[in-house]
Amino acid sequence: MTHLWVRAESRDNEERVGILPDGVAALLAQGMEVTVEDSLTRVIPTADYAATGATIAAEGSWENAPTDAIIFGLKELPDNDTPLRHSHIMFGHAYKGQPAGQRLLARFKRGGGTLYDLEYLEDPDGRRVAAFGYWAGYAGAAVSLLAFAAQGIGPCPSVTTWPSSEAMRDDVRTALNGATPNALVIGALGRVGTGATDLCEALGLAVTKWDMDETAHGGPFPEVLDHKLFFNCILARPGTPVFVPADACTRPRKLRVIGDIACDPDSDFSPIKVYDRVTSWAEPVVRACEDPPLDVMAIDNLPSLLPKESSDDFAAQLLPHLKTLDALDSSVWGRAKRYFDDHIQKVTI
Repeated sequence: MTHLWVRAESRDNEERVGILPDGVAALLAQGMEVTVEDSLTRVIPTADYAATGATIAAEGSWENAPTDAIIFGLKELPDNDTPLRHSHIMFGHAYKGQPAGQRLLARFKRGGGTLYDLEYLEDPDGRRVAAFGYWAGYAGAAVSLLAFAAQGIGPCPSVTTWPSSEAMRDDVRTALNGATPNALVIGALGRVGTGATDLCEALGLAVTKWDMDETAHGGPFPEVLDHKLFFNCILARPGTPVFVPADACTRPRKLRVIGDIACDPDSDFSPIKVYDRVTSWAEPVVRACEDPPLDVMAIDNLPSLLPKESSDDFAAQLLPHLKTLDALDSSVWGRAKRYFDDHIQKVTI
């Protein structure tokens, strides 16, 4: 019998969940065993999961789960050296040369476990089957606009969860106080770019929308520096061109805020070369240039700012595939396993 163990998220400021109570009920109905860890921060109360008949376990108890249990979470595990013996479904951020990702893969190699990376659950055409992208784009644009509004006044204010996307949009509108900076979105046809564009256009901003055709020549891209706002909405991969070069601060530019929504600053393939670290809810931007200022927003859990809407959306996309966990060697799970097998072979402990 397949056993899915839904762990509590251990990361600060993480209220999202990848499966809703109705999804748990559906898995139970088809004969799976489901355990859900208690959590005081999850946007869905534990009692709603208990009402489905799922087993409720203590927060963080997944480490002692049966070896055959599949551990399901969203964000990363605590960064330590404990070997990982289970199969894990989560965003591993481990396949693009990230230092933390290499440590994670080493833990899997030592423990004999397997990573089914949510970023690499793909259909036969290579398109992701479930993503938080739309809400990452929407929230990333919102925080970047708050940073733009704060320039010349003070530091970008800290952020916390919003109850709805409408409340988020209204707060940004108030902060802008009538300002309408123009924006360039790269990856405009994807989920992330669509979310960023929708938020900007709802606020009356002029948006230049680029996708593969406009970036196929490989650069340089001086147009980026001619916009007040730039949103990077594409995943860093081998061959991704540089959109903002390291010497951007010394060039004439109108650019004031970069929303690096894809947010892979420590990847070998990052297309934004003026910064090298993620930002946080407490300090949403890093100042990359002075006179004139250039701030970079690089929060790496943006959909968490809208935990209910983003969880509802993602869980609905993922549930049909969770229902196929009995066949881990096939379909999206088999393809994700091949990504893992390819990368784990390169790990030297």
